[in-house]
Amino acid sequence: MSIVTSKVGGIFIPVKDIVAARDWYCSILEVEPTFEIIVGHLCCIPMDNNGLNIILDSKIYTEDAYARTPMFHFNTDDIYEAYRFMKERGVELVTDIEHGHSFNFKDPDGNMLMICQLNT
Repeated sequence: MSIVTSKVGGIFIPVKDIVAARDWYCSILEVEPTFEIIVGHLCCIPMDNNGLNIILDSKIYTEDAYARTPMFHFNTDDIYEAYRFMKERGVELVTDIEHGHSFNFKDPDGNMLMICQLNT
């Protein structure tokens, strides 16, 4: 067995303003933005009970460091409700719902993300 496990612990996202990014991600996840800013440039937002975190990092941000293709997707049980939810919040939607199960959007720093319904 390898000393390196097959479990992902975190996904780094380059952000310009760590506090604004924390608040934005917390708003779309509908959680209180109480996660600590660590050493002035990191914020870990837990995604599940298995140790997966989104790690917002303003130290790795540059004007051209944003993700141009989806880095990962958020799950949803209702893709149409998720699309409406993001649209109501003024999130930049990049695609319409595709194939009845996913759509792409951008965070305020231009990072491309996706929401996907897996049980279609």
